[in-house]
Amino acid sequence: MRTPQLSGASQCVWPTPSLPGVSSSIMGISLTWRRRRQPTHLPQLTAFCWIRVSSFQLQTSERGFSFSQPGPLDMRFDPAQPLSAADIVNDWEERDLADIIFRYGEEPQSRRIAHYLVKQRPFATTAQLAEAIEQAIGGRRGSRLHPATRTFQALRIVVNQELAQIEGVLPQALNLLKPGGRLAVISFHSLEDRIVKHWMQNEARTYIPDPTRLHGGYDRQPTLRILTKKPIVPNEDEVSRNPRSRSAKLRVAEKLPPNLV
Repeated sequence: MRTPQLSGASQCVWPTPSLPGVSSSIMGISLTWRRRRQPTHLPQLTAFCWIRVSSFQLQTSERGFSFSQPGPLDMRFDPAQPLSAADIVNDWEERDLADIIFRYGEEPQSRRIAHYLVKQRPFATTAQLAEAIEQAIGGRRGSRLHPATRTFQALRIVVNQELAQIEGVLPQALNLLKPGGRLAVISFHSLEDRIVKHWMQNEARTYIPDPTRLHGGYDRQPTLRILTKKPIVPNEDEVSRNPRSRSAKLRVAEKLPPNLV
């Protein structure tokens, strides 16, 4: 994934700044600061937000993220936090369970799955839950994707409030940049990319429509200039060398000076 706007960054990595309100247990949200070897009148810093989940944690059966290995139904990045996947699956109302599976897992059969889980619960392990989901929708039906994939994703996102973490870190990253600095965000899921896209679009707006106002809206001072009209995605060669990059999307924006308009 390459973009000419990011060329020239050195390998000198700055310490990650502390961001209040962003959980250190969310391994996937990190900021990397690189000093640019450029004249002083050009942007000195680029902030990279790399939104990802630790593969090590996902593959550790004791943490309860994977349905390919038996483990407790947990899914907490931070074991000290109160809510676990077992709490959601075993205690939540059927309608609420179906809603999160649909919203955060983008699972079209969310209501069928939720109805079946409520009938079969309680569940104690990932293997039990994965088997029940497979039974709920009648097996794989020729799909390469395991039937439990989307439901497990939804539970993990809700347990760890992953999307809220992203919504919180973006404006803080912007505040740490000086005018001319660039914010580059790599996401690996459509829900994450959607948040990044809409946030950048809102920050770049120069006009806010408001039907309650006489003239229909008001001017706004933009804080960003979007540099990537469409997200940059890996090419076939990059995917062949790193299969996990296949869903990656890179968006870049530049911080604008105040009083630009």
